[in-house]
Amino acid sequence: MSLGSLSNCSRCDALFVRVARDICPKCYQEVEKEYEVCARFLRKRENRGSNIHQVSEATGVSVKQITKFIKEGRISVDGNPELGYPCESCGFLIRKGNICESCMRGLKHDITQDLDVEKRLEEQEKAREMVAAYRRKQNRDD
Repeated sequence: MSLGSLSNCSRCDALFVRVARDICPKCYQEVEKEYEVCARFLRKRENRGSNIHQVSEATGVSVKQITKFIKEGRISVDGNPELGYPCESCGFLIRKGNICESCMRGLKHDITQDLDVEKRLEEQEKAREMVAAYRRKQNRDD
């Protein structure tokens, strides 16, 4: 059995013995309370149409923490049609992953363009090497 290691809490920066979580026991209890507040709020039928900002405002729990609850699967978006969290790139509300479809398409486009440029540069370098090799051969033959 591992004894753990000293670490700073990622939430409050307090020093604690890290065993399983990156937050101290005090912060863990606070997070659990925040989860209960959010879950209780969303269990009410009249709140199921709330978006993440409305949940945050009504519960006092940060959008960042609610996002963590959703990503961890603790809060389900299935029964809450308006509930999503911000895309890490543009902030548009999404229901899965880290970035929205639009940002994903843009990222794929940028990567494809970079690969195309890289391929062209490699082809140009090969052509230069072939020309240089040909010239060296011509100089030897003369």
